[in-house]
Amino acid sequence: MVIYIIIVLGAVLISMTFHEAMHAYAGYWLGDDTAKLLGRLTLNPIKHIDPFLTILLPLLLAISGGPIFGAAKPVPFNPNNIRWGEWGAAIIAIAGPITNLLLAFILFGISVLIGKPVNFNISPVGYGETILAVGVMVNLGFFIFNMIPIPPLDGSRVLYALAPEFVRRGMESMERFGIIIVFALILVGGSTFGIVFSGVITFFIQLFARIYGL
Repeated sequence: MVIYIIIVLGAVLISMTFHEAMHAYAGYWLGDDTAKLLGRLTLNPIKHIDPFLTILLPLLLAISGGPIFGAAKPVPFNPNNIRWGEWGAAIIAIAGPITNLLLAFILFGISVLIGKPVNFNISPVGYGETILAVGVMVNLGFFIFNMIPIPPLDGSRVLYALAPEFVRRGMESMERFGIIIVFALILVGGSTFGIVFSGVITFFIQLFARIYGL
C-alpha cells in the first residue's frame, strides 16, 4: 500500500504540473503574461500545488479505492489581455484537461507496447504496470473532474463561451462557492458519482484500446 500511495502521489504531481503549466503557456500564447509574472509558467510542481485538492483529496480517494481525481491552484489570467475574449478563456481552460487526456493516451500506448495494456477491471502486476495504470487513471480522473462545467472548474470556461449571457451571469455568481457545490454533489451523490465516474474512465480506456487496435 505504501508503494502504491507513493506511485499515486508521483502521478498526481506530474499530471497536475503539466495541467497547470499548459494553462499558463496557453494564456501566455494568447497574449497575457499574468501567469509568467506570478511564476506559474513553469514545470516546478511546488508553484502549482494546492495542499487539499492536489495531495490530500487524491490520496484519500486512492486509499478508499475510488476513482482518483483532483485539481491545483488555479492559474490566473487577465481577460482584458487575451485574444478572442471568452473563446480565448475557453482555450486557456481546456488546455489543462486536454493535456491530461493526451498524457493518459500516451501512457496507455506505452502499456500496449510492453504487452500489458491497462485494464480498469484487472489489477496490474509489478511496479512498471502499476505506474502506467495509475498514470492513465490519474490523468483520466483529472480530465473528467476538471471538465465538469461548474465554476471554477475548467469545463465552466468552455460553457461560458457557448452559453447565453444570462447563463454566464448566473455562473459568475456561483464562482465563489462553485468548488463547495462540486464537493457537495460528490458527497450527496456518493456511490452514484463513483459509478458514473468509473464508467466514463472505462469508456475512454475502451476508446484508447480501439484506437490502438486492441
